[in-house]
Amino acid sequence: MYRALYRKWRPMTFDDVVSQPHITTTLKRQISEGKTAHAYLFTGSRGTGKTTCARIFAKAVNCRNPHDGRPCLECDICKAADNGTLNDIIEIDAASNTGVDDIRELRESTVYTPELARYKVYIIDEVHMLSNQAWGALLKIMEEPPEHVKFILATTEIHKVPLTIISRCQRFDFRRILPEDIKARLLYIAEQEKIALDDEAATAIARISDGAMRDALSILDQCMAVSDNITVSTVSEVSGTADRYALYEILDSIADGKSADVLSDIDRLYAASKDMSRLCDELIFQLRNIMLIETSPDNERLLGCLPDELKKLQEIAGKLTLDKTLSLLDILQTAGDSMPTAASKRTALEMAVIRMCNVASKREVAVSDSAVNELTNRISALEDEIEELKRSGVRPSPAVRPERPAPKPPKPKDLEPEPEQAQEPVLFPQWDEVLERLTEVNPGCAGALSESRGIIYGNRLMIEVQSEFFLSLFKKPENAKSLRDVVKEITGRSYAIGARCVKKDPDSSPKEDKVAELMEKARREDIPFDID
Repeated sequence: MYRALYRKWRPMTFDDVVSQPHITTTLKRQISEGKTAHAYLFTGSRGTGKTTCARIFAKAVNCRNPHDGRPCLECDICKAADNGTLNDIIEIDAASNTGVDDIRELRESTVYTPELARYKVYIIDEVHMLSNQAWGALLKIMEEPPEHVKFILATTEIHKVPLTIISRCQRFDFRRILPEDIKARLLYIAEQEKIALDDEAATAIARISDGAMRDALSILDQCMAVSDNITVSTVSEVSGTADRYALYEILDSIADGKSADVLSDIDRLYAASKDMSRLCDELIFQLRNIMLIETSPDNERLLGCLPDELKKLQEIAGKLTLDKTLSLLDILQTAGDSMPTAASKRTALEMAVIRMCNVASKREVAVSDSAVNELTNRISALEDEIEELKRSGVRPSPAVRPERPAPKPPKPKDLEPEPEQAQEPVLFPQWDEVLERLTEVNPGCAGALSESRGIIYGNRLMIEVQSEFFLSLFKKPENAKSLRDVVKEITGRSYAIGARCVKKDPDSSPKEDKVAELMEKARREDIPFDID
C-alpha cells in the first residue's frame, strides 16, 4: 500500500528533525540526564514538527537502550511505538474530543500504571480546541499528576490556551523551517525515491510551502504523480502558481504603469487555471524582495530568489522608489485580505493592479542635493540677519518681516441688527402669517398667542397678549427660539423680541399705547425679552 511522503519520511529520531535544534537539543539532554518534566507544551505553525517531536520524545523517554537521549529504534518499546501498537503512548485529537467527558475519561485512565513502558505519555494534539469545562478537568490532573504520567500538548494557536495550563508546562516554540533546509530535505528524499528533482523546482516548492515541511512533501508527492522529472513548470502546474517569468512581466508592467499589459497577463494566467489568491501571494513575495533590495542591497541572504532572478528584480527595483514599493505592497496586502470573501478573486486582483499602476506612474518632483543645500543656506542666512537686527535694536524692514495682522472678515449684513431710528411704533403687518407658520412649528406656543398682535418699533418686536400664560412659555429658550426663527423666515430680518400682557382692546392704536415706553419698562422689570 502506497504511503504519502510526509508519513513515509516522518523523522524517527531527534537528529532527523529539521530546523529545530533549540528544541531537540534540550529534549535529548533532559532525557539523557533523567530530568524530564511532567508536562510539555509544543506550539508553532503547521508542519514544523510538533507532533513528530512529541512522538519521538514519548518513544525516547521509554526506550530500553537510549543513546544520549535518542531512541535506539531496535528495542520492543521503540518498535511498538513506531507501529502504533504501544498502549502506553496515547494520542488524543482534541479537535474531535473537546468535551469534559473525554477529559474525565483520560483522567480516570491515568491511575493505571503502564503496561510495558516506564511512563504513560498522553499526546493531546490541537489542544486549543478543548471546551472551557474540559480545560478545568485537564487542569485538575495536570496539577498533581501520577509519577508515571507525562503530558505533551500541541497547538497552533497558543493564545487560546489558558494561562493556568501554560504555567504548568514547559513551553517550546517551533520555528518555521528555513527554505534552504526544506530544499535540502526535498532533494535528499527525491534522491532516495529515485526521482529527478530540479534544483530550481526544489527552491520553488520550499518557497510555496511557507516554512511547513509537511506542505512541501505534499507538493512533491503531487509532482511525482505528474512526472518523474520535476521542473519549475511541473511545480507551477501542480500548485496553481504562476511561473517566475510571468511574475516578473507583471511586476515590470506595473513599474512602467502599463495597466493594459498587466490585465492581459492576468487574463492569460486565469485562463490557465492559476489561483488568483496564490498569484497575489507570489506578487507580494516578489515585491518584498524588491523592498529588501531597495533597503538592504548587500544583504542577499534575506532574499528568497535565485541568482539569475536577482538581476531581474534589481532592474524592476530601479524603476521604483521605496515609498512606491511600500504603497504597492499595501495595496496587494489589502487585496489579499479581501479575497477570501470577495465575489470574484480575479476582479479583486485586477482592481488592485490597476491601482498599483496608477501609483507607479505618478511622477515625483526630483530635487537635487545641491538645491536643497542652497535653500538651507539661504534660510540660515536670513535667520542670522534677523537675529543680528534684533540684537542691534533695529526693527526688521517689511521686506524681511512682512507679517501684518490679517483684516477681520466683514460681518454679514443679515446678522447685524439695524440701527434704531426715531420712528413711530406700528402694527406688525405679517403677524397673521407668523402665527400660521408657528402653528406648524410649535402648536403649543401658537395657541397661547390667541388674540395677540405684534408691534414694530425700529428693530424691535413687541408681542401683546391677552393672557399671562404665554409669558411663562416665552421664558423657555426653545419657545423663544422657534418664534424668532419663524419671524426671520417670514420677514427675512432678525428682531429683538419682547412680550407683555395687556387687558384691553387689541384693536387700539399702537401709538396710543406708547410702545417705546413700555419696552423700556420691560427691560427694567425683567419681562422676558429675547435678543437675536
